[in-house]
Amino acid sequence: MQFMCLIYSDPANEPAHGTPEFGEMMQGYGAFTKHVQDTAKFVSGDALQGTETATTVSVRGEKTETMDGPYMETKEVLGGYYLLECADLDDAIKTAAMIPTAKFGRIEVRPVVVWDN
Repeated sequence: MQFMCLIYSDPANEPAHGTPEFGEMMQGYGAFTKHVQDTAKFVSGDALQGTETATTVSVRGEKTETMDGPYMETKEVLGGYYLLECADLDDAIKTAAMIPTAKFGRIEVRPVVVWDN
């Protein structure tokens, strides 16, 4: 089964870029990525640029509307994701708990729908 792990955090609570704590967090991400690759759980994953670069798109009637930024303003923002292949939800939760941001943010774990065409 595939699970999407969405990584949320409040930028005010995460280690500041350039600090030793930030370096430790990034080393943790490197180790986590290597672990999920070595255990054949890694499907894909990446960090996202900041919310200031986001554009939200909607279509109402025939009109495409855009809005700068994310749809909702919250303290916690989506900063990245991993798409993992896990045995079941328990395995996905156990693996998601290893993502470094889980220590100061939140990881949302969702099963991916597989469409039978």
